[in-house]
Amino acid sequence: MKASELRAKDVAGLQKEVADLLKAHFGLRMQKATQQLTNHTTLGNTRRDIARAKTILAEKKKGAAK
Repeated sequence: MKASELRAKDVAGLQKEVADLLKAHFGLRMQKATQQLTNHTTLGNTRRDIARAKTILAEKKKGAAK
């Protein structure tokens, strides 16, 4: 997911997005552990998406606090 798409969401939407990404990442990790994962790059991409969403969420929370 692109950062511009994430910036368009509100704080509640970002929190839901982070929760969904964490759930997807867990599923991918379980697939890797059971050797069912064929495309290992999705694991890294999901991890980066989580970090991107958490960063934008922190920026929005910091901006709302001011």
